[in-house]
Amino acid sequence: ALLGRTLGPRPAVLAALADRSAPARQSHSAPQQRHGTSKAASLHWTGERAVSVLLLGLLPAAYLFPGPAVDYSLAAALTVHGHWGLGQVITDYVHGDTAIKLANTGLYVLSAVTFAGLCYFNYHDVGICKAVAMLWSL
Repeated sequence: ALLGRTLGPRPAVLAALADRSAPARQSHSAPQQRHGTSKAASLHWTGERAVSVLLLGLLPAAYLFPGPAVDYSLAAALTVHGHWGLGQVITDYVHGDTAIKLANTGLYVLSAVTFAGLCYFNYHDVGICKAVAMLWSL
């Protein structure tokens, strides 16, 4: 009891009490967009998870049943998965209207070229499944 009266409250306790009694601070920054509150954002999140699970299923399918159907499915799923992943990088790290528009345009071009390249590889060469099998055999 003697020590409690002589030491008094600690500075951390005083700071916490001051924060509780202080009025709320107003922020002068631009309002943030709320992507997570819309139905479209929820469906997009579900789609991302579905593509991820699809890719997990395509990996053993590519090993067990290599062929054009799996090759083109992999081309589509890998392209969509990469597009959505890089889209999140743009959302998180690119700022400014012009920069965001340029980055998104570049992302769509990259995704289209990626899908076209994988389809070209599947049609004119050995395909994704066979190419990975050939790499494993080295």
